Amino acid sequence: GALVAQQQRAWSSGSGADQVGAAGRGGGGRAAAVPSPLSFLAREQLTALRKHHEEEIDHHKKEIERLQKEIERHKYKIKKLKDDD
Repeated sequence: GALVAQQQRAWSSGSGADQVGAAGRGGGGRAAAVPSPLSFLAREQLTALRKHHEEEIDHHKKEIERLQKEIERHKYKIKKLKDDD
């Protein structure tokens, strides 16, 4: 929700102050490679988003393992019922 909207605003604001500041300089308008606060914020958000997705993956892997154990347990019960016949 709000985090995604913030990220989109941060990523889409590439046509702002950095380009205006570089316009009057020599060297083809190239600015020094100084990271802006926005790019730092965007990097920080990307890191947090990446961590969130990694945690989601871990959670789903654990859930898969749990469900596989449940499947095996039920298969064993079915086999046991067949053996009792």
